[in-house]
Amino acid sequence: MAKSKPLKLSAEERNQLENITRTRTLQSQVVTRARILLLKSDGDSVDKIADKVDLNRNSILLCLKKYKSGGIENAIFDAPGRGRNAEITDDEKSWIINIACQRPGDFGYAAETWTYSKLTSHINTTAEKSGYKRLSTITKTSIKNILDAAEIKPFRIQYYCEKRDPDFDSKMHEVLLVYKQIEMLFDEDGNLYVPAGEQEIHTVSYDEKPGIQAIAATAPDLPPVEGSGVIKRDSEYKRLGTVSLLAGIDLLDGEAIPLVRDIHSSDDFIDFLKILDRKYPSGDFIRLILDNHSVHTSKKVKQFLTTVPGRFIFVFTPKHGSWLNMIEGFFGKMTRQFLKGIRVSTKQELVARIYKYFEEVNATPVVYHWKYRMDEFDPPISIAN
Repeated sequence: MAKSKPLKLSAEERNQLENITRTRTLQSQVVTRARILLLKSDGDSVDKIADKVDLNRNSILLCLKKYKSGGIENAIFDAPGRGRNAEITDDEKSWIINIACQRPGDFGYAAETWTYSKLTSHINTTAEKSGYKRLSTITKTSIKNILDAAEIKPFRIQYYCEKRDPDFDSKMHEVLLVYKQIEMLFDEDGNLYVPAGEQEIHTVSYDEKPGIQAIAATAPDLPPVEGSGVIKRDSEYKRLGTVSLLAGIDLLDGEAIPLVRDIHSSDDFIDFLKILDRKYPSGDFIRLILDNHSVHTSKKVKQFLTTVPGRFIFVFTPKHGSWLNMIEGFFGKMTRQFLKGIRVSTKQELVARIYKYFEEVNATPVVYHWKYRMDEFDPPISIAN
């Protein structure tokens, strides 16, 4: 005789039904109906199940039919008006929502956020002890409906940027003032005009781009051919190490100034400052827009600045304000145009090609102009303050 076709239960459904059969505080018919579903999932026939739970065949068929039409809750609980109040109270909903709004770690779990399955399991196992006996059998679907109605999604993380710098607005204002001063040095045709008799100020937008990877191909690229107009490349590759790029853009003439090193330490930053010191005429100011990285304010850097008093002016962007630094746009363009997909045979080749990229950029330099919120400022051109 062929074995009866088993009822397909998910692991979560089986776990829920097994919990119900072990609960001693539920009505006996609820436990019996849970047993019916479990027995059917084990492949027992309707007649065999009826014999095991001491019910007639029609009762077994009705339970299975109700499961297929509405799931576990529909199968094991009576409809409203037949001995069970299906409506979950506001107090019960509040208890569920309160748990959902806490982290699983607060209850001793390893997970960072809830899943509906984990939340349902926790509620099922703790409800009776917390005074909500009926919720020990609540289903995942019911919990999801409650949370959806409250517009709560405890499994989803939406990131925001905490404003950790109390001086964010004032620092942003300082950076934008610099951009406004530079804007006022250009006429309507984009020609630079430096007022006579004023000490010249060279403004450099500066940042580092660490961790540029030197990646070698393991097989030659296949050039485009008719009918297949793309470069074909072996998916395997070899890592050769990384380099760090220290770079600045002169905001008056658009020249890009590079320094490539293995890392970007205080010594490396000082070397970049020395490049600027040699580049610009002595006696002129060199103003850098840069972030407040510890390297830029280290003891070594401060000691170096004492050897060139009054030469450098640092204008710091606020924390989480790197978008205010115009070189970030240059780095983005560099990644798209040059670094994306690059393959080299040695790390030294990568360094050489980075310097070559800067040579090509400087052959036709682009002067960067800041536009955002410029209408709010009307500063003097002089920096004497």
